[in-house]
Amino acid sequence: MLTFVASKKMKIMSKRYTITAALPYTNGPIHIGHLAGVYVPADIYSRYLRLTGNDVAFICGSDEHGVPITIKAKKEGVTPQDIVDKYHAIIKQSFLDFGISFNNYSRTTAQIHHDTAQEFFKTLYDKNEFVEEVTEQLYDAEANQFLADRFVTGTCPKCGNEEAYGDQCESCGSSLNATDLINPKSAITGNVPTLKETKHWFLPLNKHEAFLREWILKGHKKDWKPNVYGQVKSWIDDGLRPRAVTRDLDWGIPVPVEGGEGKVLYVWFDAPIGYISSTKEWAAREGKNWEDYWKDEDTKLVHFIGKDNIVFHCIIFPSMLKAEGSYILPENVPANEFLNLEGQKLSTSKNWAVWLPDYLIDFPNQQDVLRYALTANAPETKDNDFTWKDFQARNNNELVAIFGNFINRVAVLTNKYYNGSVPTPSEYLAIDEETLAAVKAYPAVISSSIERYRFREASQELMNLARLGNKYLADEEPWKTIKTDEARTKTVMFVALQIASALAVLSEPFLPFTSTKLKGILNYNDASWEDVSTKDILLPAEHKLQEGKADLLFSQIEDAEIDKQLEKLIASKKANEAANKVAEPQKEEITFEDFTKLDLRVGTILEAEKMPKTKKLLILKVDTGIDTRTIVSGIAESFKPEDVIGKRVTVLVNLAPRKLRGVESEGMILMTEDESGNLVFVNPDIDGVNNGLQIS
Repeated sequence: MLTFVASKKMKIMSKRYTITAALPYTNGPIHIGHLAGVYVPADIYSRYLRLTGNDVAFICGSDEHGVPITIKAKKEGVTPQDIVDKYHAIIKQSFLDFGISFNNYSRTTAQIHHDTAQEFFKTLYDKNEFVEEVTEQLYDAEANQFLADRFVTGTCPKCGNEEAYGDQCESCGSSLNATDLINPKSAITGNVPTLKETKHWFLPLNKHEAFLREWILKGHKKDWKPNVYGQVKSWIDDGLRPRAVTRDLDWGIPVPVEGGEGKVLYVWFDAPIGYISSTKEWAAREGKNWEDYWKDEDTKLVHFIGKDNIVFHCIIFPSMLKAEGSYILPENVPANEFLNLEGQKLSTSKNWAVWLPDYLIDFPNQQDVLRYALTANAPETKDNDFTWKDFQARNNNELVAIFGNFINRVAVLTNKYYNGSVPTPSEYLAIDEETLAAVKAYPAVISSSIERYRFREASQELMNLARLGNKYLADEEPWKTIKTDEARTKTVMFVALQIASALAVLSEPFLPFTSTKLKGILNYNDASWEDVSTKDILLPAEHKLQEGKADLLFSQIEDAEIDKQLEKLIASKKANEAANKVAEPQKEEITFEDFTKLDLRVGTILEAEKMPKTKKLLILKVDTGIDTRTIVSGIAESFKPEDVIGKRVTVLVNLAPRKLRGVESEGMILMTEDESGNLVFVNPDIDGVNNGLQIS
C-alpha cells in the first residue's frame, strides 16, 4: 500500500476562554434574530474551541431588570417577578432544546447576581469613580413616578423616527437619553411628562476617553469588525459624557449606599455584571476559581452581541472594568448586524418574528436546519434577510442534496458491499492521495474562518468538504467498479469513509445534532479536531459501522410546510395588529344642525362589476328607495362583485357627485373594519327595514 504525503500539522495551543452571549430580556421568547445575531455564532465558536482542546466558559443568563419587563407586567396585570419567572423558564428550555451549549445559564434576579452587582457598584463608589449629580428627569405626575428610558417614547432627534425610545432609536440605532427626545410621551399614561429634580450617580465616560481611544482606536484597528470599530469611533469622536448608573424604580437591584433609597442600579450597569455572577455560579458548581476567567491575563474574553449593544460592550462595560481595576478587557466583540424577516424588520411588538419555541414544535428534530440556514445567511457585515423559501432551499439543495446524500450513499454501499465493515484498501491512486490530503487541509481552513469570526464562510467550507466527497464518489463510481474491480472499490469506499469521518468531527460546531447522529452511524466517537489533520486513518479497516439501516441525516421540506409558515406569520401579525389597534381619535365637534344635513338611507346593491384597470374599485348599482344610482366604492380587494349583489347597505345619498376614472359616483356606501382589519358593511340587516328609509 502506498502512503500519501500528510499536510502540515496544525499546532493547537490550549488556552482559557471566557465567551459571553448577550443576556436576553425575559419579556418574551427567543426569535431567529436573536439566534442569528448572537447565540448561534457564539455557540459555534465555543464548540470549536472545546474541540480544539481549550478551556472554555461559555456564559449567559436572563436579563430580568429591564424596563420592558415592568411594562409587560403592567400590561398583563401581574408582577415583574411573574413575568421573568415565566420567560426565564421558556428561554432556558428553548436554548437547551436548540443545542446552545452554555456552560452556565443564570439569571439576574439570582442572589449571587444581586450581591456581585452591589459589590461592584460599592467598589467604584469607594474609589470615587462616580459623579453624584442632581438632575432634571422626566416625570409622569399621573403615574406618580420618574420615567425610566423605556417608559418614554418620542421623535428621534437624529433620524425623525416618531417611535423612538428614551434610551435608543431602533430605526437608526442611535443611543439616546430620554430628555433628547422631541415631543416625549409617557408610555404609562400617554401624558406629556414634566421635568423634576432627582439625585443619581454617573459614570464619567469622558474620564476614560483617552484609554478607550488608545485601547480600541489604536489597539484594535485591524482585528475588530469594521461595523464595531466604526460605531465605537463615532461615539468617541463625538465626545463621551457621564452616564447615569442608577434609576428611580422599584424593580431592580437596590443602590447599596446612603442616599440610594428608592433607587436601583440602571439595567445597563447591572446586566453585563451578569456575565461575572453567572461565571461565579458555574465555578462554584464545578470547583473552579472564577477569577481565572475574569482576572487572568492569559484568559481571552470575547463578547457576542448584536449591533444595538455595541456601545455597552465596547465603551461602557470596559470603562466599568477599567475603573474597578482588576479585570481583563475583551479581546474582541464580534457584533453582528440585524436579521430581517421576509423583507421586513423583525418586530416583537408587531409579532413579525419566527419564535424559537414555535419552530421547535413545527420542525421537530430539525434544529440543525435552522442553525445552518441562519449561519449560511448570517448578518455578519450587513443586515440580511431570512425567508422561508431560502430556508427550504438551504435544506433541500445543500443539507439533503449534498451533505446528506454523500453520507447516505457511503453508509448504504458499505452495508451492501461489506456488511457494514470498513474495507481494507489496496493501492492508492493519485486521486485517492489528493483527496485524502485535501481532507487533512480542511480543519485549518475552517479554523481560520472561525477564528476570524467568519462563521458564514466556515459553514460553506464544511459544505465544500461534503461536495468533495460527492465528487469523489461520482468520479470513481464504486457502484460500477464493484462489478469489475473489487480491490479498487474497497479503496474508494475506504477513502469515502475517511471523508465521512472528517465530516462527523468538523460538523460538530455547526450541526451538533447531525454530528452526533453521524458519529452514531459510523460508530465513531473518539476523535478530535486535530485528528482530522494529523491522522492518516480516521476509521481503520474492519471497523464496524452501526448495525442495521442508517437513518437519513436530513429530509426534504415540502412547499406545503413553507406555505403554512408564511400563512402563520401573516395571521399572527394581523391578530396582533387587531389586538393593539387603537380607535381613531374623535373628529372635530359638529352641531346637531351639521348632522341633520347628512341624508343616510337604507339601500340594496342590484349590480356590481370591477372598474377596468384598477384593483380597488367596484362599480355598484344601488336601489336607494328614492332612485337607482351608480356608486363607485373602493372595496374590490375585499369583495368579489358576485358577493355583494343583493347586499343591504347604508348609503349617504346627498354626497356631491364625483367622477372616478370617468364614472360619476352618486353617493357613498358606509364601511368599517372588523378586528382582523377586514372591510365590513355597516348595514341594517333586520326584516321590515325597507329601502329608502332614513337613518337618524
